[in-house]
Parts: sequence; structure tokens; C-alpha cells
Amino acid sequence: MRVLIAGIDGYLGWPLALALAARGHELAGVDLFLRRRWVEEMGSHSAIPIASMHERLAAYREHFGAALWFREGDLRAPGFVRRVLAEFQPEAVVHLGEMPSAPYSMIDVDHAVFTQTNNIVSTLNLLFALRDTCPDTHLVKLGTMGEYGTPNLDIPEGFFEIEYRGRRDRLPFPRQAGSWYHLSKVHDSHNIMFACRTWQLRSTDVMQGIVYGTRTRQITSDARLGTRLDFDEAFGTVINRFCCQAVIGHPITLYGAAQRQRGFLPLRDSIQCLTLAIEHPPATGEYRVFNQLEAVYNLCQLAERVQRIGGEFGLAADIRRLDNPRVEAEAHYYNPDHQHLLDLGYRPTHDMDTELRVLLADLLPQRQRIVAKQAALVPGIHWDGRRRAARAVDEAVPGPAARRRQAS
Repeated sequence: MRVLIAGIDGYLGWPLALALAARGHELAGVDLFLRRRWVEEMGSHSAIPIASMHERLAAYREHFGAALWFREGDLRAPGFVRRVLAEFQPEAVVHLGEMPSAPYSMIDVDHAVFTQTNNIVSTLNLLFALRDTCPDTHLVKLGTMGEYGTPNLDIPEGFFEIEYRGRRDRLPFPRQAGSWYHLSKVHDSHNIMFACRTWQLRSTDVMQGIVYGTRTRQITSDARLGTRLDFDEAFGTVINRFCCQAVIGHPITLYGAAQRQRGFLPLRDSIQCLTLAIEHPPATGEYRVFNQLEAVYNLCQLAERVQRIGGEFGLAADIRRLDNPRVEAEAHYYNPDHQHLLDLGYRPTHDMDTELRVLLADLLPQRQRIVAKQAALVPGIHWDGRRRAARAVDEAVPGPAARRRQAS
């Protein structure tokens, strides 16, 4: 299958390309390298050093015996998008080329406008280019479980049956986004659904949980094959950030009461799920939704788990609660369905403890890289529009390694 990945230089895009190449697919990619610039803007860098695209393309050719077709360009430019699709004629397009951070979108009006313009316009350009150049191509769009918010109901996979005033219908499940970023994803979903209904396109909208980890089967000792891992307040997903904090002896920081629940899955399983979605396309005109997660975890329990596993490595990881910079429910009901990918054959590959051990082992040699940018670990972006230093709201809870030292 000919697969084009938009956002191929990113945390998911690069390992997805490697996984698909290993399965014999022909790969193409586009990127403008904005993720590298955004993280630099946050005063940070990837905890894992990442190769340039030139080095990555050379490694790809060496390992898979074929070239990866790559174009640098802006998905907000409709002419560029149309030319790429017309030239490569993909059978599937994976759209990972959006700004993926809720905090980044909440900095100020400029960041909010950029987020929505970048994300919504890029998706619209892809939809029109698909209609005009390769209308039978399957669009796999990366959404987010954050589109749903935290309703006091079970969360279905996109649609639900509803009865109102004696009539029944199957409707999109209501979205309750919690940031300008999440709202951009909601608008994407609506636009894609409309394009499938109006132009008979086909699409899978992947509502992804929070991804963590450093490894997939194809990421080997060749450093050029590694993917990035961010830890700053905007682009560092929560488990990755916890592990980076633990590695350098920084307190593991929880926001507020930390009773919020979210769906998680390791990087290797995210790639497995996306591969299944690509290789099992929907029917012409079909818009389908997959909720992509392994299991739901309480954030406080996750911090304690990172603290415990860190203790196995001799890390003294304290836990500290900070004022919550976000406007969100501190405790809530959360029960999302996620059956569709299981029906296609998704099977989790590692338990979380095993994945955390791999993650911490990969981060330990990068301790000084993280220390050099540790100021980026502390939140300063607040949903009320002010930027200020985070304030601790309780005493630090020492980890097992620290408690053993205290006892001795």
C-alpha cells in the first residue's frame, strides 16, 4: 500500500513510517519541522536526541533498502497539498501534521489563532485535495479523546443512539472540548464527517488517548531511527514528563487534586493501532471513529507508579501537587468504549510497569540533557490567561528510594 504521512518528523510520524516500511508498504512523508521550533520556543528540546531528516532518510534507506519519498512543505498551502497527492497518489493518508498541545493553544490570542488556523486549514486542504486528486484514498486523521471532555456518561466511539420526544436517531456524541487545541480537533471531526457524507470520501477519525514511551520494534540501537520525547509543559505528555522529572530528581508534579482520569497507551501500541486502521480501510463514503487507548488510569496513581518503578533504579522521586493551571474537573466519571480496534486485532504488547522500566532506562543516559532544560518542566501557562510560576499546594511526598535513605 502507498501511504503518505503528514507530520512524518514527529513523535508518532517517524516510528509509524518505520513500522509500515517493515510491513512492506511504500512510504512518503511531508513535514515543515514546526514541532522542533515549537519545543524550542518553550525553552526545551527532546530528551532523546533526534537526527535531522537528512540523516533519518539515509538510515531508512539503509535499513529498508528503499527510499522514503519526502517533501518539505506547509499543509496550509493548498497548492502544495494538491501537488503532493497528485504526484504520489497515496492509497492512505495519515494526518499527523497538526499542533498537538492544549497548553500551547492557551498561551495567548496569537497561539490560539495559530492553533486553529494551522489545524483546521490543513485538514480542509487535505479534504479538498483528496476530492480532486485521489477520492478513493483513505484518510486516517489523528484526533484526541479530549474532544469528548469528561461527560457524566459512558463515551461511545463517535456515535450513540438517542431517543428524544418519542423519536430515535444515531447521532455524533456531543463534544465538550477543554482548550482551543481540542476545539480545533472537534472542528476537524465535523469537517471530515461532512466531506465523507457530501463527497463520498472515506475516513477513520482516531480519538487517541495519551501516548508514552520511547520504543517500537523498529527503533533499535541506530540512533538515527529514534523518535523524540518531549518533557516541557506544552508538549511533554504526562507520563513522559513524570519520568523525566524522576530521572533528574525533580519532584513529580501533579496539578490540583490529581484525581482526573485519562486513557493511555504506550508508543508501540499506538503504532500498532494506527497500522490496523490503515490496513483495514472503511467503505466509500464512510466516516468511522476509533477510540484508541489501552486502559484508563488515575493521574495520582500514575505518579505513584512512576515513583515506585523509579525506586528500582535508585531514583529518589518525590511527588508534589501544584495549583492546577487548567480549568477542568478535578474528579469525574470516565468510561470510554474502545472495542473497534480490538475487533481488528489490537492486542497490548507490554504491561505499563515493563514499559516504564524501558522508558526510564532510555532516559537515564540523557539526564544532563533534561537538567539543562529543567525550567521547562514547571507549568507557567494558565487557562485564565495569565503566565505565572506554579505554586506548590502541599508538602512533597518522598519516593521509596528517599524513604530508605531516611530510614538508614
